[in-house]
Amino acid sequence: MNKQQIIFHDLGKMDYKTAWDYQEKLLQENVRRKYLVNSHAPEIITELLSIPDVELSTQHYLLFVEHPPVYTLGKSGNIDNVLLSENEMEERGIQFFKTNRGGDITFHGDQQIVGYPILDLERFYTDIGKYLRNLEQVIIQMLAEYGIQGARSSGETGVWIEPNIAGRERKICAIGVRTSRWITMHGFALNVNTDLSYFNNIIPCGIQNKQVTSMEKEIGRKINFEEAKEKVKRNFEKVFGVELVGSQQ
Repeated sequence: MNKQQIIFHDLGKMDYKTAWDYQEKLLQENVRRKYLVNSHAPEIITELLSIPDVELSTQHYLLFVEHPPVYTLGKSGNIDNVLLSENEMEERGIQFFKTNRGGDITFHGDQQIVGYPILDLERFYTDIGKYLRNLEQVIIQMLAEYGIQGARSSGETGVWIEPNIAGRERKICAIGVRTSRWITMHGFALNVNTDLSYFNNIIPCGIQNKQVTSMEKEIGRKINFEEAKEKVKRNFEKVFGVELVGSQQ
């Protein structure tokens, strides 16, 4: 049985709004294709398929990106979890966006792997909970290759280190997604060699009294960033049972 193919693009360093707009473009194109298939009679579909360059099947994507310093707030997030004023953020060169993803406040910055899967879950399974657990599993398996024991924390999406030891719980990967007609966007942010001082200005994910960590902090040395990205890609293929195709945009 052939594996589903996912087009992979490494967007490099890109500001948050540009990447968000690009995700929305890919999502809306997939929604449009679903509408065409679901709302037309078979004879019209046959006619559409005869037109050159008309594509009706949805297309999966996985985008990797590094953002300049930015705080993003989920649609149900609490603005009180941002501890800086807009002027203070501007002075420090940090952008801020209210987004349409799930989750609360988080930070994106240099040396953080941000992954945005644009998937049609109807071609996998219609279960958001399972999708989130699979994203977590990708990161858990990737961290294991570095000897880091990632884990889930009950009732809290993301990947944690020692989540069940009071006072030692620390988050290494944040996850927040949005879906429309079962098409996903947004995704995960894995701290590799990330400057963790930026998290001091927020209550990360709205969770009080828990720390944030990075692979660098856990291992005690800088991580080869490109190697880390390759390991995330390979584990994404394993967990989702897919094949990544394409290269840097």
